[in-house]
Amino acid sequence: MTDTTTKVASSNDKTGLVALACLLFGGALLGLSTNLAKLASEITLSPLAFLYWSISGAAALLLCQAGLRGKWPPITRRTLEYYGVSALVGVAGSNLIFFSAVPHVGAGFVALIISLPPLLTYIGALVLGLEKFKMARAAGVAAALAGAGVLAANKLAAPEADVFWVLLALCGPVLLAIGNLYRTLRWPVGVSADALAPGMLIAATIMLLTIGLLPGFSLAIPDQKTLPLLLIAAQALVFAGQFLLLFILQKTGGPVMLSLLGSVGAVVGVPVAVYLQGEAPPQGLFAGALLIGIGVALVTFGKTKR
Repeated sequence: MTDTTTKVASSNDKTGLVALACLLFGGALLGLSTNLAKLASEITLSPLAFLYWSISGAAALLLCQAGLRGKWPPITRRTLEYYGVSALVGVAGSNLIFFSAVPHVGAGFVALIISLPPLLTYIGALVLGLEKFKMARAAGVAAALAGAGVLAANKLAAPEADVFWVLLALCGPVLLAIGNLYRTLRWPVGVSADALAPGMLIAATIMLLTIGLLPGFSLAIPDQKTLPLLLIAAQALVFAGQFLLLFILQKTGGPVMLSLLGSVGAVVGVPVAVYLQGEAPPQGLFAGALLIGIGVALVTFGKTKR
């Protein structure tokens, strides 16, 4: 009995470390993604075109990786539903909102609001029975949300704030929270993360292509040849890593821990926007980042101990 208990504890510790690593690296990629979107907007590469070609490249990369491992995305009624809904709320819809908002509110602000889903996800997980109430995890979510709230409130209070784009951008985190819960509830039995990720991105590519074919929209790349292609290639690599880690974290950490990807992304994305892209530092940055860091630690500790 003691040996069995020790093995279970060791397995739980290893799972917790995997989840933490996915959270940190996946969040860093998420923060980098918003800054690449800012660069794309500066060379007149439209948000839709940038997102479409980047997602297409990421889908191709993950499909090749799945094929090499013999884990092709399965095609069933259940998985097609999963790919479609996950793509709509977690990829195409949310990222199109974020990428479109970046030129109007800045990469730093978008990186910040992506840290808002934890509270919505946590409340939904409690209501749906995916989580049992634990004080440490609740405190962690509250701390992360408070940190994001400090930063977001300061942005809204700024005299130059574009209220329409600020409010529209805030719809993105709602979609992300829905996606966090949906992917856990509807995860197809027996299907691995590296088989589901490319399926979701292929579905997102089809959705974005459909939008691009509508009147008034375009998937064209600017005539400048090198820089747009380099940005698309970089974003494709970022997306490939980000969404693969997202699915692994979904499986090992659950929807609430997954929702903290945005909090980590804010800690990474905001300094990059400030120091490398010349954006003004958001008011309350130190307090917000500190609260977010405490929140990540508490939620991670609570999950590992359970």
